[in-house]
Amino acid sequence: MASKITPLLLRSGVRCASRVARPQIRAFSITASRPSDTLQVHRNSPDNNPDIPFKFNAQNEKLIAEILKRYPAQYKKAAVMPLLDLGQRQHGFTSISVMNEVARLLEMPPMRVYEVASFYTMYNRTPVGKFFVQACTTTPCQLGGCGSDVIVKAIKNHLGIKQGETTKDGLFTFIEVECLGACVNAPMIQINDDYYEDLTPETVVKLLEDLKATGTSATSSKKAPVAGPLSSRESCENSAGLTNLTAEPWGAEKTRSDL
Repeated sequence: MASKITPLLLRSGVRCASRVARPQIRAFSITASRPSDTLQVHRNSPDNNPDIPFKFNAQNEKLIAEILKRYPAQYKKAAVMPLLDLGQRQHGFTSISVMNEVARLLEMPPMRVYEVASFYTMYNRTPVGKFFVQACTTTPCQLGGCGSDVIVKAIKNHLGIKQGETTKDGLFTFIEVECLGACVNAPMIQINDDYYEDLTPETVVKLLEDLKATGTSATSSKKAPVAGPLSSRESCENSAGLTNLTAEPWGAEKTRSDL
């Protein structure tokens, strides 16, 4: 009799054990750890603190007036991004003083401006060099041409800095970025507002040397390198030449020559 009851007792015990409340352990954060709080936190420094005055110059004040005309008066806060861009171009980077001035002009809480500036990566919240070198290392640039890895290596070796650093003379800041939308001319880099494409280690080093020559001498007659492909291409056409539309297309006015 006992042997018949034993399996029943075991099954009942397993069911009860499975229903026992288990302690719930939750971590304080489930997001990936971030090695730096640069993106979220402002810390005062000698070159970036609220005591450093900033005002838009007369030229930019005219531009601001034109920008604000695009928005209804009650929605002028929507101009926060172009005004931050103007402030960065004038000051060299988007400092806390630039953000505070934009907040004052648009009559919006400074925190709202901080949120925008800390979300979009095109706003540099720390000083950068005169030439801001951004190397694309996304898959098309990794695979296109000679590949972005050798371009990054050439930049680091020539400038003597790593990603996120600025040269001692203050001319170059170098970072890696995601896709810049010029995949057909990979590998490529963006320097300030210009794209330089179809790169090789040799052409990127020459590009950096030419930029340095224009940036170190105010009296130099040397012009900045022309943006675009640093190859035989003028745009994004096939480098091997025309491969289609080489003859008159067929249409209603054209018939076979043997008819």
